[in-house]
Amino acid sequence: QVQLVESGGGSVQTGGSLRLSCAPSGFSATSVGWFRQAPGKEREGVACIYLLSDDDYTFSADSVKGRFAVSQDRATNAVYLQMNNLKPEDTATYYCAASGDYLCSGGYFEAGRFAYWGQGTQVTVSS
Repeated sequence: QVQLVESGGGSVQTGGSLRLSCAPSGFSATSVGWFRQAPGKEREGVACIYLLSDDDYTFSADSVKGRFAVSQDRATNAVYLQMNNLKPEDTATYYCAASGDYLCSGGYFEAGRFAYWGQGTQVTVSS
């Protein structure tokens, strides 16, 4: 049974930090992506990482580049999203997603291409 268990959401003030965790199980994932969705908006890709990459290939969206970083623990396959300098516009439900395909680069980093999803965790940033 494939499971993606997320944790780490919460409420912070502008400029604060949070770290989200995603633990895929029951599935040998190649790509793990983080997406977010704010009320009334489309789901947006935030960051992505290849679990099997020797050089820890990652991708970050322009909206979070320099503030968010995706990483992995190779021993446990856990994937983290470190979010620094948070802004009110980062407020959303954040989802972890996994796929057996290489989806982190080019035009492949899209929500519709990921087969497995976590339940989502809420991040709220107040001004």
